Amino acid sequence: MKRIIHKIYTSVVSICLLLGAISCDTEDFLENDNKSILTDLTQWQSEANADIFINDVYSEIPRISTLAEQLDYYTDDYNISHYYTASNWRQGICQAPASSNGSPWGGSYGPTNGYTWQSFFVKLRKCNTGIQKLEENQGNFSEEYYNKRIDELRFLRAYFYSEYFVHVGGLPILTVPLDRNTMSEEEMLTPRATFEETFDFITGELGEIVDNANLEVKYDNGNVDAGRATLGAALALKGWVELFAASPLFNSGSAYLPDPENFVHFANSDVGRWATAAATNKKFIDEYSGTYDLFDDLPNLWRASNEYNSEIIWDRQIVANIGGMGTNYERRGGPTYVLGQYMTWGNYNPTQELIDEFSMANGKRITDPTSGYDPQNPYVDREQRFYDFIVYDGAPYKLDWMPTTDTIYTRIDETYVNPDKTNQIDLAGSTDVGDSGYYQKKRLNPDNSPGNDASGQNDVFYRYAEVLLNYAEAQNEFAGPDQSVYDAINRIRDRSDLPPLPAGLTKDEMRNAIHSERRVELCFENKRYLDNKRLQQQEQTMGVPRHNMVIRNTAPSDNSGIWVYSVEEEVKYTARFELRQYMSPIPQNVIDQNPNVKQNPGY
Repeated sequence: MKRIIHKIYTSVVSICLLLGAISCDTEDFLENDNKSILTDLTQWQSEANADIFINDVYSEIPRISTLAEQLDYYTDDYNISHYYTASNWRQGICQAPASSNGSPWGGSYGPTNGYTWQSFFVKLRKCNTGIQKLEENQGNFSEEYYNKRIDELRFLRAYFYSEYFVHVGGLPILTVPLDRNTMSEEEMLTPRATFEETFDFITGELGEIVDNANLEVKYDNGNVDAGRATLGAALALKGWVELFAASPLFNSGSAYLPDPENFVHFANSDVGRWATAAATNKKFIDEYSGTYDLFDDLPNLWRASNEYNSEIIWDRQIVANIGGMGTNYERRGGPTYVLGQYMTWGNYNPTQELIDEFSMANGKRITDPTSGYDPQNPYVDREQRFYDFIVYDGAPYKLDWMPTTDTIYTRIDETYVNPDKTNQIDLAGSTDVGDSGYYQKKRLNPDNSPGNDASGQNDVFYRYAEVLLNYAEAQNEFAGPDQSVYDAINRIRDRSDLPPLPAGLTKDEMRNAIHSERRVELCFENKRYLDNKRLQQQEQTMGVPRHNMVIRNTAPSDNSGIWVYSVEEEVKYTARFELRQYMSPIPQNVIDQNPNVKQNPGY
């Protein structure tokens, strides 16, 4: 059900009514007995009224699928030739913006994934205000309601912190609303905390929420509270943040650039951080077994009809065909032309680098000479996720909204009378047709044709497969490839009909297997950028050109020859990566307004 979303809509209307009332004559407003208009006094007199405020805090969760610029644009998984911030970033252009804005159009400030300094502190203030008001009016609420809503707001605060922390590092730690009428200048001008202090705050909050056990472990589809924070979401988020921070970029004892105030790294290295991450993810696996599990039908995991299935841990509700509440994700990606009609902007173009990560159906990497891979027949006998996730040259393409199956060709066909009306590769990025020779199919809503607000599939942030991957990686880094590591990875492989990993892998071999499995399983879920970052491999992945699959006929005038598959470098941009790009910059106006906020290294 979409009850939380509808409540959020009601809260926004109520807030607008409140603002309208405030703008009227003050004396009339004070004498107004209209109970439909909430004041600060009436807002917290009942659980129903308090929920209007709290549900509005949920509305602050960015609707990732509606963003023009996906975080995957900043990775080696996508090849885009557009006018987004990512196009500058991939050329090494990244600098502190003059102000805290979030426009993706030609920006030069790096990725934010729907967050800016300004928007983050709006979210934070709402959380802190809600917590403060609940505490001040505790007598108006039942004990169960009070405990749940306090921990929900604490979770949302920790979640918002975690989402911005991964982009900028240490942040000012605020647990009460700032008030210039009652606070000193010193209290108002809060400095940035260190990386470690921010990490400790996030994980400490999440750990206490889990220990409090005030929230449900999980909500199922149809539950009136589906969409609210859960113990599962809190524990999964804690495990992810611990894995992120234990990784090489932050846990080496030395930063990628001089960082004397420790804003973007721990002051020391500690292998025990891997053990902590492993233990948290293992706790999730052990204690929530049976409540959370892998969903059998991976391609349909994101369908609206399958929301809150066994694999979904934390998501953001989306409602189709209600103004401003749906998503146009499908308009931005998928084949540009479907059944001869222009349908999408063709933004989501997987690179050859990603395609090469998909194994053969026999479980072997395509680089294995015994795998059976044929570079001139590259789409035969690949693993099932390849066919579920990728649209390739000659792929049959049939989503439920389509009346019949289409065949998508990305090859360069010189015999076609109007090449701009086909999906054949557009190497220069001059049209909406893709640049790489591939399109994305994963996460596209099969029920609705591309269109504004047509899709109601929820934004999924964390799912059970990621917990398994998080555990396997952390445990392998701390203890090596023991049986529990094999068990976690093989569960994911088994779902995709892949054989188990071979026995006897070394720690390094297992690390490579886990990273490859993670890249394939979580592709197009905005995970790759953070993995490239935390593993300190962006110099290798983003400082070099990405590649396309270019298919030409040896007799192009009439296609009487053979089709030749050629892996070629992208042609529009010169790839470059500067070390400072590992973290996004702090806006200059923030530093001007609060001299206690210092800039990130390199800016």
